[in-house]
Amino acid sequence: MSETALKVETMADYMARGEAPEILFWVGCSGSFDDRAKKITKAIVRILNHVGMKFAVLGTEESCSGDPAKRAGNEFLFQMQAMSNITLMNAYEVKKIVTGCPHCFNTIKNEYPELGGKYEVVHHTQLVQELINSGKLKVQGGEFKGKKIVYHDPCYLGRANDVYEAPREIIQKLDVELAEMKRSRANGLCCGAGGAQMFKESEKGDKEVSTERAEEALAENPDVIAVGCPFCNTMMTDGVKHFNKEDKTKVLDIAELIASANDL
Repeated sequence: MSETALKVETMADYMARGEAPEILFWVGCSGSFDDRAKKITKAIVRILNHVGMKFAVLGTEESCSGDPAKRAGNEFLFQMQAMSNITLMNAYEVKKIVTGCPHCFNTIKNEYPELGGKYEVVHHTQLVQELINSGKLKVQGGEFKGKKIVYHDPCYLGRANDVYEAPREIIQKLDVELAEMKRSRANGLCCGAGGAQMFKESEKGDKEVSTERAEEALAENPDVIAVGCPFCNTMMTDGVKHFNKEDKTKVLDIAELIASANDL
């Protein structure tokens, strides 16, 4: 993947010029602070820059969506965080949002409206699919051509919001073999990070959920485990390392697959 300069403007930059972007890129906490997830953020930005889309981020004005607080049972904190974000986004007259995190996607799409935050919210795989279908983004297999890729459905993208086809259609454009795990789509198994589990110690048991899920993926003997969520990326990577398979099987976000294959 080329290391060209990334062009990213803030909503404040656009407002200062009296302009509005086509879309707000909601980066999310993982995409902002986690070193691994930052690579996914950069891949999404490269794709948006490549197609010439006018987009902006909130930058330092962006706060947590409130998803972890809500899933952990702290409704009061969730509403405080949500209202702060909604007040800001409404002031900027935000209409459409894209995010690389299914947790942010689900929360802003389904839980912000009742608090006054009504936006069109899309996951980055849906946006990439739109760009491919409209002819704005041409996809080639590149380094992945002929490889075997297995896709893991993030809970908040798949079962919570019925987004199953967009990620798979994108992967198939790479001219690869797309394999399915025995539990996929509506029967998919959580990576182990959902419901704020990402931020707490494991409970008693004889196996980590991430190990169980990675075992299912590795059973397909893939070259790549494709994901569409930074939490899933962390958990699946941990699972692959548990089996000492990191040399054989890479864990990559779909945005990274597209950016790498197209050498963006």
